[in-house]
Amino acid sequence: MEKSQVRLHGFWASAFVYRVIWALKLKGIEYEYIEEDLSNKSPSLLEYNPVYENADPHSRRKRRGRVRQDKEETAKQLLETLKIIQDQALGDNKFFGGNKIGLVDLSFGWLAHWLESIQELVGIHILTPNNLPRLHQWTLDFKQEPVIKENHPDSNSARHCWHN
Repeated sequence: MEKSQVRLHGFWASAFVYRVIWALKLKGIEYEYIEEDLSNKSPSLLEYNPVYENADPHSRRKRRGRVRQDKEETAKQLLETLKIIQDQALGDNKFFGGNKIGLVDLSFGWLAHWLESIQELVGIHILTPNNLPRLHQWTLDFKQEPVIKENHPDSNSARHCWHN
């Protein structure tokens, strides 16, 4: 058996990795998935993604602290942004491009799963049927599409990741 030429290095909780998985699955492209231990990055990950060599943990902690301090203002801004996305990009469509999942849906796919976990963690719920009815329905429809449903971490795994 020939080894796949496409290799995807990832971490199970990464929204970015799932965008790539969904796109590869939708396009029928075979790939080899390589799970990375982010506390002990492989030489391949460092070679192909050198940003990890220069990441500054202190700066990331400071940014997270500022977000926590301003969470209500951040929530207000996020709600305004999501309303624009709902009203101007999604409109009355099932998916952003109509009746089929497309590139924009994959780009916003993190909303359908990770935002739910983040909302629980910070205790502010933005993406609700009352606040954003069409975008909320989009998240439900998106998660039910077979390629997405079969290639998505379960909620408990995501919650575990955000709490640790």
